[in-house]
Amino acid sequence: MTPTTTAAASAAARLWPGLLVCGLIALAAQFLSDHYGAPAMLMALLLGLSMHFLVEDGQRSAPGITFASKTVLRLGVALLGARISFEVFAELGWGVIALIVGALLATVVVGFVGARSLGRGWRLAVLTSGSVAICGASAAMAIAAVLPRNEFSERNLSFTVFGVTLLSTVAMVAYPIVAQALGLSDIAAGVFLGGTIHDVAQVVGAGFSVSDTVGETSTTVKLIRVSMLAPFVLILTLVMRRAGLAEVTGGKAPPIVPGFVLAFLVLAIANSVGLVPAAVQSVLWALSKWAMLTAIAAVGVKTELKRIAQIPPQSVVLILAETLFIAGFVLLGALWLF
Repeated sequence: MTPTTTAAASAAARLWPGLLVCGLIALAAQFLSDHYGAPAMLMALLLGLSMHFLVEDGQRSAPGITFASKTVLRLGVALLGARISFEVFAELGWGVIALIVGALLATVVVGFVGARSLGRGWRLAVLTSGSVAICGASAAMAIAAVLPRNEFSERNLSFTVFGVTLLSTVAMVAYPIVAQALGLSDIAAGVFLGGTIHDVAQVVGAGFSVSDTVGETSTTVKLIRVSMLAPFVLILTLVMRRAGLAEVTGGKAPPIVPGFVLAFLVLAIANSVGLVPAAVQSVLWALSKWAMLTAIAAVGVKTELKRIAQIPPQSVVLILAETLFIAGFVLLGALWLF
């Protein structure tokens, strides 16, 4: 065996127990989602939290779980790019794009102001506001991947994933009722639902529960929000480097463009110019979904349940305020545009 093959075999032997555990948790979460309608991300997190003992000292599964929470996470985010086509920007017009970008920027500002007022740190402000404004749990994990770590990193990520998933599920039921009560047109309702609900699955569920037109519009708007993930993470990385806040590993600062962000952009561009066949896009989307489920399972396993219970109420107020703010912002914008 060559040295490269030997190293690969050694890494596989070290990582497979933890990766297998996380993969099984992801399978269980998807089973619960398919049969009982529970959000798969939330189930993966909760099941993972119950298995924290697997990362305690001496456990064989610990290296693989750590690998899943970092490398597999980045893979899942990168593959999301295959779902993006810049044609969706032209479908709804510049007014809707300006509304979505404005909602993102305003929500981040509200997150920082709210965090400062409530005595919370800037990391939590970035994590929660970015997750609320972009694409829920997927954004939370992508943003957490580039934030400098501290003793609260795992706890904050688990809380944010739990919070945005729970709020997104509530919004999936409540927001269509709000849209119909206000008499919104199909296009306005689609912009409202797609521009405010955190997770893609819940956007699809909410939109098509009203009508096919609302469902298609809300899904398109949601994909515009998802496309903001890579630019947001890239800008965040550059700002942190300039401010001297970027995490240093092995004496080196992180790259200017994180590899998974670059891969996201390359796939998005390739899909936009028609280089990704529909069949390949479906496979990459499925791989992204499973990678994200496996990663969030790993994050759950790495988080102590008692630390989640220690989440300050101010953090709950912060993520709820951000959610209500973006809902009001996009609703007013949709009413004004349509």
